Amino acid sequence: MPHLKFMRLALALARRGYGQTSPNPMVGAVLVRDGAIVGKGHHLYERRHHAETLALDQAGERARGATLYINLEPCSHQGRTPPCAEQLVQAGIRRAFVALRDPNPLVAGRGLQCLRDASVEVQEGLCRDEAQQLNEPFLHFIRTGCPFVILKLAMTLDGRIATRKGDSKWITSAQARQRVHRLRYGCDAILVGAETILQDNPSLNVRWKRRNSIAKAVLDSRLRTPPDARLFDSRDPVWIFHAPEASVPPPEDYPSGTELIPVPRGSDGLNWQEILQELGKRRCQSLMIEGGRQVAASALKSGVVQKTEFYYGPRIIGGDGMPAVGEMGFDCLQDCLQLERLSSRRLGSDFVVAGYLIQAERGFGERPQFRNAEKESSLPS
Repeated sequence: MPHLKFMRLALALARRGYGQTSPNPMVGAVLVRDGAIVGKGHHLYERRHHAETLALDQAGERARGATLYINLEPCSHQGRTPPCAEQLVQAGIRRAFVALRDPNPLVAGRGLQCLRDASVEVQEGLCRDEAQQLNEPFLHFIRTGCPFVILKLAMTLDGRIATRKGDSKWITSAQARQRVHRLRYGCDAILVGAETILQDNPSLNVRWKRRNSIAKAVLDSRLRTPPDARLFDSRDPVWIFHAPEASVPPPEDYPSGTELIPVPRGSDGLNWQEILQELGKRRCQSLMIEGGRQVAASALKSGVVQKTEFYYGPRIIGGDGMPAVGEMGFDCLQDCLQLERLSSRRLGSDFVVAGYLIQAERGFGERPQFRNAEKESSLPS
């Protein structure tokens, strides 16, 4: 089916923007006339132009009478660039296949209506599921004002993250760790607990350069993170969440770019709802939780995790090793957390299992209000 082929090409083009479009979504566009591709493009934030504009520029006069395939509704508002829907109308496209409506209140069907008002035939829903999964952090953030949360853990086959003496390097292979860096690359922030900082002193860096920085977040109730920790070595911002009663050192004790953020306590440590709201205010759309076991248990019990990625190395440590997830307090299997849409993949000698928490889609608080024009314009097209 040619329509399916061209939409899948649009999705493949959109994926080229992975880690390079936030706070905008990943968008790919293909223009087809008489069965031949006449223009295509994908969005990269620093290049400003949207996928539709790039495809139109490539097609030129051949765009007149063409069919557009795009994974997300064209924008209808003036932001950093003119409205794409109007550009498509002016270029004279005849038909548009749109995988998914844009839930951003600045768009929300207005782009499609603009096309229909100009007698452009619009068909929605082709490859909708793929389009939703591609931009799930952006879609979640627009709905809730909070980041899409991924819990990543690396463990042995019997669910241990370290030996009884704390030895954990390395449970998984270099190939698995490479994929973790790829996962980090697509997130706006990486979060660990203070115990991980004190015991492992991770840098939390990413192996590839990004247009925008990846924030490093630490749950540190008592503000024990040392100013010489490796996570301060880069120029990325560091956000340390602490309890209100913690003794706050002078700002000059920490490197530039460090922000100490007080949040109230909840029933199981710092209040996750407050943490996610603070992250949302800082326009963090995707958060990757990496450790440790008590942070993982707290996040899971609080219902803030949307997706898990568990990496398994071919080792067995035994019951005296450190578990990947701390105590959850479940007495009955029917009360335990359940996952759906599971997938697995071999990574050399290791494998990764990914899944989505059932009924984990919860919004906390109101969507943040972006009041100035530049912030509004960098929301999606």
